[in-house]
Amino acid sequence: MGFDMTVTGSRRTAPRSLLAALAVTPALRLAAVRHSVPVGVTTRLGCDACGAPISLTQAGPAIGPRARCGGCGARVGPPPGTVEVAALAAALMLLLAGGPVIELVAAAWWLGWAVPLAFVDAAVHRLPDRLTGPATLGTWLLFGLAATLDTGYAPWLRATAAGLGLGLLFATSTLLLGRRGFGLGDAKLAVGVGLLLGWHGWPFLVLGLLLAFTLAAVTALALLATGRARWSSHLPFGPFLLLATPATLLLTG
Repeated sequence: MGFDMTVTGSRRTAPRSLLAALAVTPALRLAAVRHSVPVGVTTRLGCDACGAPISLTQAGPAIGPRARCGGCGARVGPPPGTVEVAALAAALMLLLAGGPVIELVAAAWWLGWAVPLAFVDAAVHRLPDRLTGPATLGTWLLFGLAATLDTGYAPWLRATAAGLGLGLLFATSTLLLGRRGFGLGDAKLAVGVGLLLGWHGWPFLVLGLLLAFTLAAVTALALLATGRARWSSHLPFGPFLLLATPATLLLTG
């Protein structure tokens, strides 16, 4: 008997899922704050203005929706409410997508890491291994569990091939084009993206990439038109890849 239990966006499931998303937002905001640091700095442990410690055990406004340091009131991390909105949007996406429980758990695991990754890359143009690594490994293992319990190993092997192939493509761009290509962080992120989209089929992988490039191009043109960027400006690709992936997953429902 296959493990084919599915989850739909029922009235009972939706409130619990949204509350669960809100419950983990302090951890997501903390991850974004900790890793939004320049290259060469491991993590941020306190407020840049006054040095007040930032942690879940000392949960003050610094990691809450107000994004303010409890010691001096300075802004800390992503803008107020943005992490919470992103987490709720991710939970809503999962509800709308539906599907087998294990697949949704794999997607939820990846999205949980994707939220802070998007804020970190937007802030400092970095995709830390401490976030991309667990996201990718956990997704791969959860899909392996889904393959064992229900689907068979064909989707898992396809997802693995898609992840490795997409990561290699991005890494090759980095080696050939240097700063004009993708960063190594993008290549590592691409492995997880390939896993997640490749599980559902090659067309979803292609669609996700097309959507990411389209979002990046439209944003770049808008910034150029408004004078907020130049042709020489560097636009991080990670946030667009992170946004296009769940958007593509909605089509799998």
